[in-house]
Amino acid sequence: MAIQRMDHVSVVVDDLEAAIAYFTELGMELEGRAPIEGPVVDSINAIDDIKVDIAMMKTPDGQGRLELTKFRSPAVIAGDPEVAPPNMLGLRSVMFTVDDLDDIVARLRSHGAELVGKVEQYEDVYRLCYLRGPANIIVALAEPLK
Repeated sequence: MAIQRMDHVSVVVDDLEAAIAYFTELGMELEGRAPIEGPVVDSINAIDDIKVDIAMMKTPDGQGRLELTKFRSPAVIAGDPEVAPPNMLGLRSVMFTVDDLDDIVARLRSHGAELVGKVEQYEDVYRLCYLRGPANIIVALAEPLK
């Protein structure tokens, strides 16, 4: 049996409201919010007394979803204080196709986003860039040229 679909990607953030604002500015829609806790959650995660608030964001086409998770208990575990580079092992980016890359970059900068490198053109196919988003995740943007 094969998987049916990819449901969502989850990102742990320290400021849920700021993350919601960031991804709303990108063009995602808040699908819902909920506090999550209880014995089943503790058991699945193998951590006692988990209490989180989540916000589920969806893409305009309704196909992609991003879960933003803010831990109330236990405290989040911070990694190396240095900002992880793009070639670090593990989940490093979430990519979105956009209509107007320059407009999105300008709008996201008002939410604290910073370019990782430069906006570049890949052949005659895409304009691309990486931005640092909430919790230092890398948000990749691609603007199709055709």
